[in-house]
Amino acid sequence: MLWNQIAQEAPAIGWEFFGPVILFVVLIALCVPVWAAIGASAIAMLVVSEVLPLSLFGESLFDGIDHFALTAVPLFILTGDVLVRTGLSRKFLDVAEALTCWARGGFGSATVLVCGMFSAISGSDAAGAAAVGRMTIARLVESGYPRPYACALVAAGACTGILIPPSIAYIVIGLVLGISASTLFQAALIPGVLILLSILVTNIVVNRRYAYEGGGMISTAEWAANLWRAVKSGWYAFLVPGVIFWGIFSGRLTPTEAGATAVVITVVLGFILGTLRLSDFPSMMVSSAKVNGVILPIIAMSLPLAQTMAALGVPQGFVLAVTSITDEPALLILLMIAILIAAGCVMETTPNIVILAPILKPLADEIGMNEIQFCVMMITALGVGFITPPLGLNLFVVSGLTGESILKIAARAVPFVFFMLLVVLMIAYLPQLSTFLLPDIYK
Repeated sequence: MLWNQIAQEAPAIGWEFFGPVILFVVLIALCVPVWAAIGASAIAMLVVSEVLPLSLFGESLFDGIDHFALTAVPLFILTGDVLVRTGLSRKFLDVAEALTCWARGGFGSATVLVCGMFSAISGSDAAGAAAVGRMTIARLVESGYPRPYACALVAAGACTGILIPPSIAYIVIGLVLGISASTLFQAALIPGVLILLSILVTNIVVNRRYAYEGGGMISTAEWAANLWRAVKSGWYAFLVPGVIFWGIFSGRLTPTEAGATAVVITVVLGFILGTLRLSDFPSMMVSSAKVNGVILPIIAMSLPLAQTMAALGVPQGFVLAVTSITDEPALLILLMIAILIAAGCVMETTPNIVILAPILKPLADEIGMNEIQFCVMMITALGVGFITPPLGLNLFVVSGLTGESILKIAARAVPFVFFMLLVVLMIAYLPQLSTFLLPDIYK
């Protein structure tokens, strides 16, 4: 229906657009790497449409990633890797467990909290799922949680990797739409915390319903003593997120500078603690480079594709087609959310942002949505897609980590999807959640 509507309302857009899109879908179905599928589609669109010279492709590949802001991406990835190798991430778990040990389901809540803490440093959901999963899934099972549910809990908590700043996703969307990453980090703080709370509440409700984990029943004095011991033992680990948040939210550091500072602090702490050696650096750099080598080629290939679609008038045609069906803002917002969650199910964040943001942003402008609110809504909806059954990326990460069936994990992830979706709707219809911490110029 929508496909035909686009073709009718935007007659200038024909097979020069739809042909490369079909090619992209076929290549993805054949398990061709995403960056190669995007690149092939971009070249095909340029050749068939002739709307722009083919030489644009080569120029855009390098111009698109020649941005200082993108330097923050490998730095945050490296920071997360160093945190795991130095054992500092376990200090987060100790403090989170001490905070929640008084409550029933305390270790499940601690798992969610440590996902949020790790997210405030690494900016990557897959890295968070792998790192936290290794530390917590076995203990969650020992505590009484079924293994599929423990995997779903970690997968849901790891979604905060792109939702709680600093986030690689917000750096990328800021680059694509020309918005300051620091501004987006500030806007994303409250929505990111709300997502974290929704996961916590879901776990508490499910745990109370099925009595997976006992716990609690300790005095206030015992709780305070446990927390004091945990903080005293691992306070220095919180220097890393502390410096990142202080630097970015005070305006003293750009995201890139904050990432570089975080790397230095984690490395120094590793040497002081004796958990990091010079011999660890080659493998650490290779590991981080592999992750970065997945993200940047996708950005590079996506930008000429986005430019070609803009020259073909695809964003304008999409807006015309959709608004001709309905001009009700509430329904259009629901349509955008559905598109984003579906896209988040089948593809990684970076290509989704670079391809969909320029198409959906004009629609958001058409209904009067604040551009900051649109960015936060988009990233949050994509994050929900990461655990939406049956294709959510985080489901595959924890399945590969544990060997558990994806379908079993997906079934246990449904309650988390529901509560997270409620937060997405709040973000979409209440712009104050995204702009509350921002200066009046952005409201």
